[in-house]
Amino acid sequence: MSVDRTDETDGQEQSEAVAAAALRYYSVAPGVRLNVRRGPGTGYAIVRVLTEGAKVPIFCQTTGTTVTGPYGTSNVWDNIDDSEFVSDAYVYTGSDGYVAPRCA
Repeated sequence: MSVDRTDETDGQEQSEAVAAAALRYYSVAPGVRLNVRRGPGTGYAIVRVLTEGAKVPIFCQTTGTTVTGPYGTSNVWDNIDDSEFVSDAYVYTGSDGYVAPRCA
């Protein structure tokens, strides 16, 4: 007799796979080397600089320092990695609003 078992890690792996499949990458403005900061604002330390032509995932978005860039003036900041943020004014999302969930 065969018994089917569902393991919690299988469900977690499936959830992560679905989230990864739904993740979109967005282009940074042409000709821009974009500062990546530790938090959602210009007062946070720069942790790295994205090269020209970079594409970034947006895991969540939050409000922060208002910045003017190639795509307008915005106080929206994009979380692109663990504790790493870029101003949405430099990322082409095709929208003036939020394109990802709000960061918790």
